[in-house]
Amino acid sequence: MRPNHVLRAWREGKQTIGGWLSVGNAYTAEQMAHAGFDWLCLDMQHGMVDYDDVRHMLPAISTTTVVPIVRVPWNDPWIAMKVLDAGAYGVIVPLVNNRDEAARAVSACRYPPEGIRSFGPNRVMLYSGRDYAEHANREIACIVMIETADGLKNVDEIARTPGVDCVYIGPADLAYGIGITPLQMGQSKEHAEAVKRIRECCHNAGIAVGIHTGSLEQTQIYLRDGFNMVTLGSEAGFMTRLARQELAAARKETHTEAVPTGY
Repeated sequence: MRPNHVLRAWREGKQTIGGWLSVGNAYTAEQMAHAGFDWLCLDMQHGMVDYDDVRHMLPAISTTTVVPIVRVPWNDPWIAMKVLDAGAYGVIVPLVNNRDEAARAVSACRYPPEGIRSFGPNRVMLYSGRDYAEHANREIACIVMIETADGLKNVDEIARTPGVDCVYIGPADLAYGIGITPLQMGQSKEHAEAVKRIRECCHNAGIAVGIHTGSLEQTQIYLRDGFNMVTLGSEAGFMTRLARQELAAARKETHTEAVPTGY
């Protein structure tokens, strides 16, 4: 089976940098894959990505050694199994609040006797190799998100749930969970302490910890803090940011103002 080099890096305590795919398009997925990220996550929860997009985007990523991960929209076994059969090498499950919910996520990612995953690997065997079923339980990453008040309260038991490979922090929803807005989290000591607590619990449990970011500055901070899975940004964010920067520079030559784009 093709090894999951990202999961193996986490098990060795190493760090990885990934990108986020929120646009349901195979060409942009392939472009991002060739940028050199360790992993890419196809976002079915908040991105403009559905299963039909996933089944086209995964083969596009397969033109590289980048590890493909899918964030599913909910902790529902059928969709986790389906994206794994299509070729995902990891699943991110949002809004996990306790050990039972973490165990449910793990179970969907593991073949019996370790889980309830149904056998039907389909495309993933073309990507991974004919011996996929023999090694999948060891090579597929189960990543659960902590982003609520209950998840924060139960972080230790979630991190110690057998089969959980990584806890991924959703900082914006975590802000709501502690009673502030996402716009306030950068200045909140309580938010910083919550993130620190999750990181320490994960490392004490011997698993990887990740966090969602939207800027190079944040990424560098969290890498210095020892996070194993850090998102540099999304393809939509990179495109929009560079377009705005270069358009603003170009407009200086015309001495005109930017065209209004909406409300």
